[in-house]
Amino acid sequence: MDATATATPFSTLIRVASHEKHAEVNTSTFMSDLLGRRFGVEAYARYTEQLWFVYRALEDSAPRVQDDPVAGPFIRPELMRTGALERDLTHLRGAGWRDGLEPLPATAAYAARITECARTWPGGYVAHHYTRYLGDLSGGQVVRDIAEKTWGFERKGDGVRFYVFDEIANPAAFKRAYRELLDAVPVDDLEKQRIVEECNRAFEFNGAVFNELEGEFPLSA
Repeated sequence: MDATATATPFSTLIRVASHEKHAEVNTSTFMSDLLGRRFGVEAYARYTEQLWFVYRALEDSAPRVQDDPVAGPFIRPELMRTGALERDLTHLRGAGWRDGLEPLPATAAYAARITECARTWPGGYVAHHYTRYLGDLSGGQVVRDIAEKTWGFERKGDGVRFYVFDEIANPAAFKRAYRELLDAVPVDDLEKQRIVEECNRAFEFNGAVFNELEGEFPLSA
């Protein structure tokens, strides 16, 4: 990293450096069709199932890193999504939603990478944590609004609870505080670059999941 990069707040650096991959994932065919209201609720339910595997990996791993000086400050109970996802899946699929449920291959690889980072590389875990949770607090609200209007879910109710952060009264202030944590992360510039690269890898994992979902719902083919 050069001197300019060093002077740039890490939260800015990570956002700018991952912008292209982020945009690429957000404009994937599956997400474009989902947000364009061209799918039935089944596609939304399948997407929600994949999210459950990803967030279970993130949140089952949280105790492992909660005392780590790099990753620990990011472990915040008010962010946890697994319980909300399980409530949504019960609404979408019924009480037996776990029966026979398996992750898509891309989802399994994504979850395995998160678990591996938590076990061996806290900085990598931070990359995945940032990519998921800050996205949920931002663009995820667009998904919630569209899901409510398209499939008739109660506003902020069962079916979209994943996107509802009841314990965060001021999302904008929370995101500012989160970015301050990123700026203060106790690692050197080389490690920051590795974290940025893992953020881009996280977006690639997301893109691979969307590609496999698109294979199940090939509306735009």
